[in-house]
Amino acid sequence: MKIFALGPEGTFSHELGYQIYGDSIILVPTIRRIFEEVEKGHGDGIVPLENSEAGGVGPSLDGLLQYRVWITGEVYMPVHHYLVSLRPLEEADVLYVHPQTHEQCSEVVDAMEIPVVHTSSNAQSAKEMQESGRGAAIVSLMTARMHNLSIRRERVENNSLNVTRFVTISSHQYRGGDARKGSIIIDPREDRAGLLYDILGIFARKGINLTRIESRPSKRGMGRYVFFLDFIHSSKAEEAVSELQGMTVIKDLGRYRELEVPEWK
Repeated sequence: MKIFALGPEGTFSHELGYQIYGDSIILVPTIRRIFEEVEKGHGDGIVPLENSEAGGVGPSLDGLLQYRVWITGEVYMPVHHYLVSLRPLEEADVLYVHPQTHEQCSEVVDAMEIPVVHTSSNAQSAKEMQESGRGAAIVSLMTARMHNLSIRRERVENNSLNVTRFVTISSHQYRGGDARKGSIIIDPREDRAGLLYDILGIFARKGINLTRIESRPSKRGMGRYVFFLDFIHSSKAEEAVSELQGMTVIKDLGRYRELEVPEWK
């Protein structure tokens, strides 16, 4: 089975995908491309969904909304960042960094007080720094090792407990008996007082634990949103989803398990 993940080599997606799937990983340039390949049935995918420091990953949330795919698994990856440079750090006059990495390492970025260039990935940050022959970059340990970069500071993330949640996606629904969570997208087509209260009240009355609630623009105009809900899977949760289907538009993203990975190093 082919597994699509965000490239180039050295991204956190590459590192995680390789740990789980080995040589089955195929790296592609964008998260959108992962969703396209999965929807066409060319293989499964693995995408970052949310970070404990920076929040939801927009392209992944949009992909779940726009493409016909199912979530089949989730995994939590501890994320650490490393400040690297070709020359001594005090000589750096520009910092290459991915926008999400910038958010997760904002304290160090601000303290450096040099211009910042945003890149498409942590691996790309290393590449652009090397091509420029100057400056510094914030990258993963895997990227630093792959490019033989000098690590000036280790673990420069704001929070030492920094974690990114990844999900696996497929064109087929997961049917295993070990599913522990479920996800849906609620797309209200009306605007009235108390609508969100009524929706969430269904889960509250049935004693269902909602593990995540996140809004995202519906792409139908300003002030119109969809809501991503994650919940602990149970028969009561299925009753709540069925009840919701009678009062609003729902996209069911499936029920899924937590994936096992080798011990993090």
